[in-house]
Amino acid sequence: MKKQAELTHLDKLYWPDEKITKGELLEFYSLIAPYILPYLKDRPLSLRRNPNGIKEASFFQKDAGDNIPDWIKTVEIHAESTDKMVNYFICNDVETLLYLANMGCIEMNPWNSTTSKLDYPDYIVMDIDPSDNNTFEEVIDVALVIKDLIDQTGMTGFCKTSGSSGLHIYIPFGKKYTFDESRSFAEILATMVTERLPETTTLERSLSKRKKNQIYVDYLQNRVAQTLASAYSVRPKPGATVSAPLEWREVKHGLSPKDFTIKNMLKRVEEKGDLFKGVLGKGVDMAKAIQKLEAMQAE
Repeated sequence: MKKQAELTHLDKLYWPDEKITKGELLEFYSLIAPYILPYLKDRPLSLRRNPNGIKEASFFQKDAGDNIPDWIKTVEIHAESTDKMVNYFICNDVETLLYLANMGCIEMNPWNSTTSKLDYPDYIVMDIDPSDNNTFEEVIDVALVIKDLIDQTGMTGFCKTSGSSGLHIYIPFGKKYTFDESRSFAEILATMVTERLPETTTLERSLSKRKKNQIYVDYLQNRVAQTLASAYSVRPKPGATVSAPLEWREVKHGLSPKDFTIKNMLKRVEEKGDLFKGVLGKGVDMAKAIQKLEAMQAE
């Protein structure tokens, strides 16, 4: 079966201010494919489509529908919220990646788990989600507190820019724990962060209920079917920013998410390799980690 995505309207401006076209987006994804595909492989995808560029309306799509090529892989999963089956896209190859990007999917949003073990995520995510009143330096301060907690428990964490205003920290779980267990662990971590930074962080999801300068430490991203932009995903944001894996020594004041775009990301990965590959490695021992966290709280 021949796999080939038909690429259309390559001259359409997806980023009008920067004069970046749909064709340039597709070229980026074709070249970054070896790096992004490991984080998409066998994962259901939630699509956010910007078919007319970042300044026009976007919409979300989960179900692949009936009019897709035979070679596109999908998986049917029951959605509790609607009590219906959803036929999710699966992106395991560059042809599917380009097919999705050609549909206007600027960003790629995979589940935390794969089809082989849907109820057991590969990692937990600490999503540092600022309000418009926060500086990125404050976001970095939160990330460093999480890093300190991770280090003290003997875990390993991996940080990336969201490609927007926040940072994402991933901790490998190795498909050993359920989503409920993983979310509970993430909540413990998030609570400890807010105890250390009570003025600038919160567990309150609603912007209207937060203080105006509080950063949301989002542990609820660790529920079934929640998605975030993948590592190496482009974002529909000014500058054509990319969600960029970081070395921890880079996570310091002066860092900006605007530093990483489709214009320079390929050169970065050629120089540094895949800084995120440990995310899919051996998971933590949750019981030991919780014991250490509890000991820290008791001190």
